[in-house]
Amino acid sequence: MTGPLDGIRIIEIANVVAGPSAAAQLADQGADVIKVEPPSGDIIRKSSKTGLPPTFISCNRGKRSLTLDLKQDAAHEILWKLIEKADVLIQNLRPGAMERLGFSGEQVQKRNPRLIYLSISGFGETGPYSKKRVYDPLVQAVAGFADIQGEGIHPKMIRTIIADKTTAAYSAQAVTAALYNREKTGQGQQIKISMLDAMISLLWPEGMAPFTIIADNNVIPPPSHDKIFKTSDGYITAGAVSDSEWKGMCKALEHPEWLDDPRFATQQLRNTNKDTRYELMASALETDTSDKWLDALDRHDVPCAPVLQRAQLFDNPQIINNEIISEFEQPGVGPIRQARPAARFSKTPAEKPRPAPELGQHNNEILSELGFTQAEIDNLSESKIIG
Repeated sequence: MTGPLDGIRIIEIANVVAGPSAAAQLADQGADVIKVEPPSGDIIRKSSKTGLPPTFISCNRGKRSLTLDLKQDAAHEILWKLIEKADVLIQNLRPGAMERLGFSGEQVQKRNPRLIYLSISGFGETGPYSKKRVYDPLVQAVAGFADIQGEGIHPKMIRTIIADKTTAAYSAQAVTAALYNREKTGQGQQIKISMLDAMISLLWPEGMAPFTIIADNNVIPPPSHDKIFKTSDGYITAGAVSDSEWKGMCKALEHPEWLDDPRFATQQLRNTNKDTRYELMASALETDTSDKWLDALDRHDVPCAPVLQRAQLFDNPQIINNEIISEFEQPGVGPIRQARPAARFSKTPAEKPRPAPELGQHNNEILSELGFTQAEIDNLSESKIIG
């Protein structure tokens, strides 16, 4: 195993996406992630007969799986052995669940003061929403994303689980920051992050701009154009902010007369009259093909790109150039595709994505590392302590 986190051991007690995806990002960077699952497995496994549905694979690639029935005391003893040798514990059980099991942050850090203990919740560990069952759409709704997507008319959800994945990214960054601090102080710490906190933080820079300067009286601007334009054979996106980009846009779309239109003389006026401007651009762009317009816009240095369908990603020359998508064999499933880790490290390159584990696949391996004999492992299996 290679990567900047080579040598770091992480225990993951998490389900679905936010916690598992955070741990997967750290596994991508070389950490040894042990996914502790109940004998029935992560709930998301149940969406496929193989126990390896696509989302599970993406959120759990490169990990090892250990099944433990944490309702049994003997399983607690095994988990404590893991904790004593671990650097990080990531959990996203409902608030209070780890405390009831006897593995609160305080209890764990008494046994291992150097451990980083990350707790992920939906709305937070206290407050009126803290006990709610939480899925991504609930967080989108409360964080303001449904409002901004609906442009103040009819709320709409973002059609991907953005709250889970955003929280995962914030969580992975927080863990690495805590590991760096531990190098300086020798001490671990607890980290608490909620999906609600993560999403409001993500939304704020431009999504909450009308509410940032209090003296502005919270004036919400009118809905913005999607900047997606229909051509004769598909869709493209293009935009012009600066004066030079607007000049290039007028030339590329073969309408130099727009440069003399007083409604578009400055950036501020172009923004004031954006609806009219977009209507003119749309009328021009629908007269010819995407390739023609993209070539013309590129030649005039105007920001533009094709609007791809997901199935077209695999043939896009930039995506191919970046080697973003890997293909490899997932045992129990067959050939699969995965996006490689986004960050590329020059000194400590990470491996390409590795398969996700089958349920309990590494029970023997992990327990042997903890010092259990094969006879003891067999007894744990027969007693249903490890599933």
